[in-house]
Order: sequence, then C-alpha cells, then structure tokens
Amino acid sequence: MRLLAIVIFAMVALIGCGSDSQTEAIDSAKPGSDRDERGCIGSAGYQWCERTDQCERPWELAEKEGFEKSQEQFNSYCSSES
Repeated sequence: MRLLAIVIFAMVALIGCGSDSQTEAIDSAKPGSDRDERGCIGSAGYQWCERTDQCERPWELAEKEGFEKSQEQFNSYCSSES
C-alpha cells in the first residue's frame, strides 16, 4: 500500500512538472503570437515598411503602389532612404 502511494505521488509530481512547458508551447503556437518588435505578424505575411510607417504585406503593397511583387522590390520601396 505504501509503495502504491509513493508511485501515485511520483506520477502526480511528474505530470505537474510538464504542464507549464506544455502550456507555454500551446500559447506560443496561437495564431498571431509571432509578432515582431514592431507588432508585425510574420505568419500572416506582414513586414515592417519604413516608408509607410506600418506593417505591410509585400504583395498587397506591390499591387497598390505598382511595383514588382518581389522581396527585393519591397525592400527597395520600404527602405527609409526612398
């Protein structure tokens, strides 16, 4: 009986140890949880654009502003030197 109580206690303790890391993993996997330092959500395709001073989707901005839909053109358009 004493051995059974020890085994049950050990199982409960081990289950409790893993729950925090599992919760953190679930929280970090939530949509929108990958915001960068400017608040842009990379998993949704947003990147910071200095020129517009906001998060933009490169392909949407390219269509709106009439430049080629490429990362290079987005970077060129959004650089603070433009």
